[in-house]
Amino acid sequence: MQRSVLVLYLALVAFGLAAPWLNIYPVYLMTLYAFAIFACAFNLLLGFGGMLSFGHAAYFGLGAYITSWLVTALHWNTVPAILAGMLVAMLAGLVIGLLAIRRSGIYFAMITLALAQLVYFICLQAPFTGGENGIQGVPRGTLLGAVALRNDKVMYYFVFLVFVAVFLAIRRIVSSPFGQVLRAIRDNEPRAVSLGYDVDRYKLLVFVLSATLAGLGGSLKALVLGFATLTDVLQATSGEVILMTLLGGAGTFLGPVVGSGIVVTLQDVLSDRVGSWVTVIIGGIFVLCVLAFRKGIVGEFLAWRQRRAARARPAASVVQVIGPAEGSH
Repeated sequence: MQRSVLVLYLALVAFGLAAPWLNIYPVYLMTLYAFAIFACAFNLLLGFGGMLSFGHAAYFGLGAYITSWLVTALHWNTVPAILAGMLVAMLAGLVIGLLAIRRSGIYFAMITLALAQLVYFICLQAPFTGGENGIQGVPRGTLLGAVALRNDKVMYYFVFLVFVAVFLAIRRIVSSPFGQVLRAIRDNEPRAVSLGYDVDRYKLLVFVLSATLAGLGGSLKALVLGFATLTDVLQATSGEVILMTLLGGAGTFLGPVVGSGIVVTLQDVLSDRVGSWVTVIIGGIFVLCVLAFRKGIVGEFLAWRQRRAARARPAASVVQVIGPAEGSH
């Protein structure tokens, strides 16, 4: 890891630790972190795996519903309920992934969309989900039966630490041999097959991992806001996470975090002022960013840095070659 990147990460962590004491609304930040986990999970599939899913809200919503039902109806503790939500999202990702990875491109996307709509109708009709009303009044519970999470600041640090752990885990996964093979499949799948890699197995693994982390984001969102509704499994939510990832920069580590921060902030600031027009405004910003920043905000910044470094290297090499020659006269 470069020193500048490490300094940036440490600065962001320091800001995150101090944020609740800077008069920043903790619930807003916790919502941002939950959606950032969701976007990072989706980026693992799209940005590093090269697979575009139109139905990732299914896993986000399943995590939210299962966790909410367990802590509300069965009075489970918070951590086991979150793990159960992740488990159900993982199983759903396994089933859908087994069907979807047999196709690629637009066919893969359409299969994920169709199966996500099936999950939506299940959540609409299932007795434990509350139908159109959803599950309301979800308690935050306690952490390991010892620390009460009712207080916003306590809950904030729990969500923040989970977000940091997920971010570092994704970075480690992408930097591992598994991540390198995943990138090879994304860049040139026939070549990866010719090298002897079981491409379908790698695709399924990253699909299930992405679904599991998306379920984690949904579980945290439900606990933070105190409800799980059909919006969590709606197709529009799948569109939002695509927007977050592309806006920040697919295939980058901070891109989904930046994208989710922009979208959640715009929704939080503009929803009371312009109502449903916030969707139109966010869509317009996305179009402008696609036209001006085709690689996303973070992606374009990294590309600019690479171009700048490439221009500096030839100049430095010329100085090294010419310098000794001038000194010999």
